Amino acid sequence: MHPLSRTALLLAPLLLVACGKKAPDTTAPPTLPTPAPVAAPAAPAPSAEPSDEQRAQAEKQKALEYATMEDQYINDPRAQWASTASASSTFGDPAPSDSNLPKNATGKVDGDDWLNNNQTIGFDTLELGYEKPVAATEVRVVVPSGEGIEAISKVELQDTEGKWNVIWSGVPDAKRDDRGPRSWYVRSFEKTPYKVKAVKYTFANNLYHGYKKVDAAQLIGD
Repeated sequence: MHPLSRTALLLAPLLLVACGKKAPDTTAPPTLPTPAPVAAPAAPAPSAEPSDEQRAQAEKQKALEYATMEDQYINDPRAQWASTASASSTFGDPAPSDSNLPKNATGKVDGDDWLNNNQTIGFDTLELGYEKPVAATEVRVVVPSGEGIEAISKVELQDTEGKWNVIWSGVPDAKRDDRGPRSWYVRSFEKTPYKVKAVKYTFANNLYHGYKKVDAAQLIGD
């Protein structure tokens, strides 16, 4: 065989393999569009001022809640009203009028009040006795217009042996209730292991600059 023919036969397969290879793709990848920035959510529009009708309705709702609360207290079958009362001072001392005497704090809520004699000086106490000694769980005081509720700094219970037991003392945490004409001071505690026959409240006069009033008071227990 001619040398050139032999060379051609040898080169043929190589040429076929070379032809079968693809040339590298030098085309640049397509450029993707840059996503637009996401806009922040718009701030909510300020709420509109309530209308006069809405304000009136809100006031009625508060008054209804107050009436419901007070009705539950007044008609509580476990509660009894004070039957006796004495105080460390009375407005008008040494000759106070009947309209301010401690006895006005006995019985049910009736608009007659005990009024103390000090606005900012020292301490005053109001002691209330109850006909039926009970194992107590709560005490309540009715304070006209909330005058002095922020001054109650100590609560003591007297057992049937005459011993006084402090169940709470400290910086007053009670607040005036603006939903009605009276504020109710309420102090709850674990049931006493002894029978309670009297409750004594101490008023820190400088904590409320004004006279302190009490219309009625309850002892709750079994």
